[in-house]
Amino acid sequence: MALIQVNYFSNALARTVPVNVVLPADKVDSGTHQYVLPRKPFKTLYLLHGMFGNYTDWITNTRVQRWAEERNLAVVMPSGDNMYYVNSLLAFNDYGAFVGEELPQIMRAMFPLSSSREDTFIAGLSMGGFGAVRNGFAYANTFSRIAALSSALTVLDPKVPPIAGDKAVFGDLDAAAQTNKNYQVAYAQLRERVAAGESKMPSVYLACGTEDDFLPSTRAFRDQLLADGVDVTYDEQPGGHEWDFWDSQIKKVIDWLPLDVADQGFGSGAID
Repeated sequence: MALIQVNYFSNALARTVPVNVVLPADKVDSGTHQYVLPRKPFKTLYLLHGMFGNYTDWITNTRVQRWAEERNLAVVMPSGDNMYYVNSLLAFNDYGAFVGEELPQIMRAMFPLSSSREDTFIAGLSMGGFGAVRNGFAYANTFSRIAALSSALTVLDPKVPPIAGDKAVFGDLDAAAQTNKNYQVAYAQLRERVAAGESKMPSVYLACGTEDDFLPSTRAFRDQLLADGVDVTYDEQPGGHEWDFWDSQIKKVIDWLPLDVADQGFGSGAID
């Protein structure tokens, strides 16, 4: 399994940004001892971290690299800072466009990744769960599946105290709630595009721990999507807002994705 750190100049953010990429391109056939070259471009998961994290979080806290290798899945993990993966008030901080448009374009130019919407997915935890939902809807022509774990869906809810630096990202929260920075507005706009035949609705995976404060909002969102006829998979397990829960859930997310059976071959994990 190749784990690659990329530093490239982001046009959306006007600076050089770090990205971790898991690329299962280095498997070796046990009989011929030759590389098992991929037969087609890799299906790809864009995986978003939570508040206070960065592009290393998923690699250092979960087994996502091993599970991606088993299923021949490429995983792209950017840094979203603490910006909720939306376009902020400051110039050159277009985190929505960064995740939804630029990053897939640049990663496909650098690596053998599929350009098909059906092979491209987005997921995240907490703040990244919010980002996955909002951008999965706003850029539904990029992503066919959304997985949101312990998602911070209450960030623009006036009844819920701010989490951390919310106003620095969104400005006036009431005003921001009327724009498509709000995942509900992005969802409503997508439904209109779907009705007009301009987009397709992504399938959605939602999960939250039973001891997590985001459980009520996750359940409410699940019920809303089900009532609207959206393809939703829901998983609720014991656990809080913690890495043990997210580690177990990212395996379930990968199993939920429409992936192929992995090519035979061994890599760094195949140690006798």
